[in-house]
Amino acid sequence: MLTVGQRFRRPEPRRRVRDFVRGLLAPLPRKNCWTIAEHAGDASPDGMQDLLTRVTWDDAEVRADIREFVGEHLGDVEAVLVIDETGDLKKGRHTVGVQRQYSGTAGKIENCQLAVHLVYATEAGHAMLDTALYLPKSWCDDPDRRAEAGVPTQVRFATKPQLATRMIEDAVTGGLPCRWAAGDEAYGNDPRLAARLRQLRLGYVLAVACSHQVITGLGVYRVDALTAELPVTAWQRMSAGRGAKGHRYYDWSFVALPHATDGHGGHHWLLIRRSRRTRELAFYRCWSPEIVALGTLVAVAGRRWKIEESFQAAKTSLGLDQHQHRRWTSWHRWTTLAFLAHAFLAAATTKHRNHYQPVGLIPLTVNELRHLFHVLIIEPTRRLCDPLLWSIRRRRHQARAMNSHYARQALIEP
Repeated sequence: MLTVGQRFRRPEPRRRVRDFVRGLLAPLPRKNCWTIAEHAGDASPDGMQDLLTRVTWDDAEVRADIREFVGEHLGDVEAVLVIDETGDLKKGRHTVGVQRQYSGTAGKIENCQLAVHLVYATEAGHAMLDTALYLPKSWCDDPDRRAEAGVPTQVRFATKPQLATRMIEDAVTGGLPCRWAAGDEAYGNDPRLAARLRQLRLGYVLAVACSHQVITGLGVYRVDALTAELPVTAWQRMSAGRGAKGHRYYDWSFVALPHATDGHGGHHWLLIRRSRRTRELAFYRCWSPEIVALGTLVAVAGRRWKIEESFQAAKTSLGLDQHQHRRWTSWHRWTTLAFLAHAFLAAATTKHRNHYQPVGLIPLTVNELRHLFHVLIIEPTRRLCDPLLWSIRRRRHQARAMNSHYARQALIEP
């Protein structure tokens, strides 16, 4: 908590943030203000709810501290800024940003809340860096809904690529060491995002649709039509990085494209990935200030999948999507504190991998470290600080657990 302690003027909210993050790191079956308060030994969730709603602190400043912390512990000049969105399914229409819209998480149109996230990915590790809640036009144009959800007056409608652009600008201008940006088709098909990345001198590997058109020396072509003309010798088998089952091998090819006339120079490519099993194709628009090898572009494209690992860890272990808050401020604060917990785990895991490489053992994961930190640090510290209070809290928690909704549900379900 020393990293963000300066953002809280009084000791009470600083201790509350410490207990809140400890609750996010704890193996609670469900994470909300009630369960986190119980874990901290509080008689009610009021203090935790106040931290997310009434206490004065700036979540954007805390995320800036997280960015500095990540840069210090994971900093790499070859790092990739990965952008992607994730959706949380919601009921009703009062939670900020909720409407029926396409969710990549669900794979269809659902009543959900969408947010764009930025992840810092290096060869050694990756951490969630920044976030922006997507506010649809139906919300932006409805003053009553905005007021009810506490949306600031200065917030205006912005597309997801525009939200991603702002976060990348903050990271680059904030001095975070990085060389590349990567994203899926939602961001690769937006020419303004690519133009801004070139202005920032940040190379990119952005996925595009098969119908995307590129300018070549022979005219304008759809990328799928251009790929059909490639000779057999144009393909190389290369790994896009390690996955859960080992290296992810694909056939890769790239085509140099003429320089754009936007005054930023650099080198443009079309990168193509082909599945060795299904022959399915994927396409990427690439740019770099200097010439790079095919292997470099492949490595950046493969590192984009790190954001999926970050989503999984933050949702399954840190309660990123388990909040029960409807308003703008509380959503951003909950998400920011989840990012803080994830950044801590990512930095500690990376440091362990860099210093300890046990023979015959797989590298320590974020989830394993979270479990070890809770068992070896948090729980013994709580017992040591006040054994009597710990005993009282333990009995209280056991009594509450037997009467909790989740315990009763467990008794009902077969």
